[in-house]
Amino acid sequence: MGKGPLSFRRLSSIRRRKKGSAVKDDASQTSTPSSPPPPPPINAGGPIVGGTGKAKKKAGGARLWMRFDRTGAMEVVECDKSTIIKRASVPARDLRILGPVFSHSSNILAREKAIVVNLEVIKAIVTAEEVLLLDPLRPEVLPFVERLKQQFPQRNGTENALQASANVQSPPLPLDPEAAEGLQSELPFEFQVLEIALEVVCSYVDRSVVVLETEAWPVLDELTKNVSTENLEYVRSLKSNLTRLLARVQKVRDELEHLLDDNEDMADLYLTRKWIQNQQNEAILAGTATNSIVPPLHNTSNLHRLTSNRSASMVTSNTDDDDVEDLEMLLEAYFMQLEGMRNKILTVREYIDDTEDYVNIQLDNQRNELIQLQLTLTIASFAIAAETLLASLFGMNIHCPLYDTHGVFGYFVWSVTALCIVLFMVTLGYARWKKLLGS
Repeated sequence: MGKGPLSFRRLSSIRRRKKGSAVKDDASQTSTPSSPPPPPPINAGGPIVGGTGKAKKKAGGARLWMRFDRTGAMEVVECDKSTIIKRASVPARDLRILGPVFSHSSNILAREKAIVVNLEVIKAIVTAEEVLLLDPLRPEVLPFVERLKQQFPQRNGTENALQASANVQSPPLPLDPEAAEGLQSELPFEFQVLEIALEVVCSYVDRSVVVLETEAWPVLDELTKNVSTENLEYVRSLKSNLTRLLARVQKVRDELEHLLDDNEDMADLYLTRKWIQNQQNEAILAGTATNSIVPPLHNTSNLHRLTSNRSASMVTSNTDDDDVEDLEMLLEAYFMQLEGMRNKILTVREYIDDTEDYVNIQLDNQRNELIQLQLTLTIASFAIAAETLLASLFGMNIHCPLYDTHGVFGYFVWSVTALCIVLFMVTLGYARWKKLLGS
């Protein structure tokens, strides 16, 4: 992530540098924290399952979840649905989407405080502070966990405690312009997790496509040389795998396309922006309450300044709400990758269809040759049947003057045979004239 030709972060950093002046102007008026504080553990006293240890017996409806926050803190616990619903503030139907019934569907759903991600093997709930990953010990999910560890290295306990204490106790300080510009050039936590999930899913699907292509070409080439039952069975199995893989890629692609077509859905995915706006609103309300108790002499000037600050904050908030370019660039990058994988699969399917057409042409040609041979044998049988008819007529016990003629048998047999040959040639010529037989 961040190094590939279609990476989003490099493009986002360039675009954010152009907005440096606007960020500097807003930073002088903004006094809210830039990111939410790290969340507490799900269950500090509950059972934590290690990567190699065995989990305890699950309670009714409990499943294995991994909590990973922006500071790198990680824990693997068994939680029931009510705990996850309360923790992530998501409806119960979203957990059904992450269940086995919808295991083959692809969804990226925006909620008030979370993003529900169901992409292939990645089933997670992402908030502005943490990600809750379902079944983290599955082999297909382990690359996602490793990428999270690389992207968010774990900090030591002292640093986490100091940061949490600073976020809770100390009043928010104005952002330095340079720091604000660097902060804006980095993706929010939820988008970084979403990018890692899309990267892992695209890598997982791309490996499947490469394996499919590697298996397809030799089998199809062998089928063109030898049309056998074994080769046909290989092609049937290959085509079934291709159809399933195409459906998986199509589902993820359609979900990204749906988000790209709707700016409101993309705006709802900005969880950190929502949190900052809530903090700004709370700060404005707190400022209003504080200024309401000042002496009357200063009420007019303070009210004017507060009104101007609120207007500027609302304008900036409305501008940010409409700005979904960061997420759009991110989704477009992986949409292009999925489109390329889809084109590869369609190319393999077209080659399979072409091979099937070629095999059908070969079989039709052989069938036509068999039909021509059958017609030739039928004409020969007709000529022989005519000679047999004459022989059976003269084989009856009826007296005939030819029986008394000496040496007539040989002439008669050869004459009837020549007549049958002429009949065969005439019938065969007529069939060729009607183009019933090849030349």
